Amino acid sequence: MKFKKPMLVVNDMEKSKIFYKDVLRLRVIMDFGANVTLTGGVTLQTKESWKEFIQKDDNEISFNGNNSELYFEEDNFDSFINKLTSINCIEYVHDVYEHKWGQRVVRFYDLDKHIIEVGENLKTVCKRFLDSELNVEETAKRMDVPVKFVQASIK
Repeated sequence: MKFKKPMLVVNDMEKSKIFYKDVLRLRVIMDFGANVTLTGGVTLQTKESWKEFIQKDDNEISFNGNNSELYFEEDNFDSFINKLTSINCIEYVHDVYEHKWGQRVVRFYDLDKHIIEVGENLKTVCKRFLDSELNVEETAKRMDVPVKFVQASIK
């Protein structure tokens, strides 16, 4: 058994491809019309073809389940947030906030109400804490990670 990739069902393939390209910089690597594979291993499937595959009607396929998400990390989190705030179609699950281990994150919906999380790259979090004058051990404690992780982040 080998897991291949997550697949999201979408109402409008063309709009979804544009959304994932413009917001998350994912590119189409295979396009079969009703099924599209993007960089990063995300696959999109049209709702029309999906309902045939699973033999269900429109009313049996639901969106906005708020029970899963696609998770991304961004090296330049502040620039990403600035870009995100300039896109009018973004509906936020929540604004940017900082987890107790120091990682800043934002969650928002794609066009079909799938949750997207973008978090600050953890190595960037280490560097941010080290730049704020915490030492390696203090950073490891603040982030609840091994000292070796912090040391590897600064190489």
